[in-house]
Amino acid sequence: MFKRLFRSGKGEVPAPPDAQPAAAPAAEPPAEPPPSEQPVEPTASAPAEAATVEHAAPEPTAGEAPASPALAAEPEAPSAGPEALAAEARDEPEAGAAEVSGHGPRRDRRGLLARLGFGRGDEAEAEARAAPGATAPAGEAPPPPAALVEAAPELPAEAEDKGERRGFLARLKAGLARSSAKIGAGIASLFRERLMDDAALDELEDLLITADLGTSAARRIVDRFRIARFGAHVSEREVKEALAAEIADILRPVARPLVPDPALAPHVVLVVGVNGTGKTTTIAKLAALWSSQGLKPMLVAGDTFRAAAVEQLAIWGERTGCPVIAGPPNADAAGLAYDALARARKEGADVLLIDTAGRLHNKADLMAELGKIVRVLRKQLADAPHSVLLVLDATTGQNALTQVKVFREMVEVTGLIVTKLDGSAKGGVVVALAETFGLPVHAVGVGEKAEDLRPFDADEFARSLVGLDEAA
Repeated sequence: MFKRLFRSGKGEVPAPPDAQPAAAPAAEPPAEPPPSEQPVEPTASAPAEAATVEHAAPEPTAGEAPASPALAAEPEAPSAGPEALAAEARDEPEAGAAEVSGHGPRRDRRGLLARLGFGRGDEAEAEARAAPGATAPAGEAPPPPAALVEAAPELPAEAEDKGERRGFLARLKAGLARSSAKIGAGIASLFRERLMDDAALDELEDLLITADLGTSAARRIVDRFRIARFGAHVSEREVKEALAAEIADILRPVARPLVPDPALAPHVVLVVGVNGTGKTTTIAKLAALWSSQGLKPMLVAGDTFRAAAVEQLAIWGERTGCPVIAGPPNADAAGLAYDALARARKEGADVLLIDTAGRLHNKADLMAELGKIVRVLRKQLADAPHSVLLVLDATTGQNALTQVKVFREMVEVTGLIVTKLDGSAKGGVVVALAETFGLPVHAVGVGEKAEDLRPFDADEFARSLVGLDEAA
């Protein structure tokens, strides 16, 4: 039961339980609105639109005191309709931009963002806590006053770059841990102050082949060992250092980062590959990298047969601030690419990244589609596309070589990007690709975050592959 308070001339006295309620004088307006009328603070789980909604409590009738704020039921936020959810998943498209919709029920946006590594929920929670008047959650100490927070010293640009590079090296080494463990364990078992004779060299060649370096690269490395170190006693560390140097020699000619040519504007990049290799994610990561360098990328959702690919690219475009050109389901990919190129030229985009289908099981249809895209692009720009990137999944091992051969029959591949090195013990396939095809390896990926895709460095990769620390 609630106790009612009655006003008297000298103050408020609680009435006994059996007392009849007396008529209360007109209540004076409160100095501050009751807590139920205060603006609802934004939380990590509530949409931004609900952050400023006020819920007013009903006015008390004469003779009745206001309900206790602690016992008042908290109003529920109205559920968002389909149109609100669709608008939440993308920015308002610019004039002339195609709508990214009509692909069936939309997934939970926050869950998809979390799977893509965005952490939007954490950002929303931080913004809510930083808002004026925000209170700390129960059981958590409030943040110190702003005046007491000491600003962190600014680091020189060179120090920041070095720290970022070391961070990627650590992720690269961790990503290649399975591959390096396989090679390192084999070397440790073979060479412990052992004589480098024919038997040792044969075992080393077998080890390199099983590590997916390929027969050609393994034979080349062993032949150099035979010339330089045959008959000598070598330690495990000496073998690793020599092996890293030989691998780096193979990789240096193909380690060429992709730099968009400002004279082309837009530099048209056609991205191809089998479904599941990470084409769409790679496009978004390249867009994030080039946006951070001050360029203006534009993305084309050319895999029109996969609604998930269109949705994923739309979310990445929102995150990176890059416009995404998309069409209706099963739209003509070549026509979409043509319209996107016209818009990129009109709006002054620096780079046009075109996603494509990857249905390799239907090779004839895919070949026809890729050929048509190239033909229609060249109706506007005779030399388009300027780059054709083939995205390969490192977990496929030697099957990646087959994919290169197949896609080179369909389109003129100009460079490679190798992804998912963090989930495979077959990182040595990069060496096999370099030795077999000699195509530029522009970048490698060791994770899902945007910063986990970096330009390919031969020496860093070679030392990480054999389990050595960064060179001094």
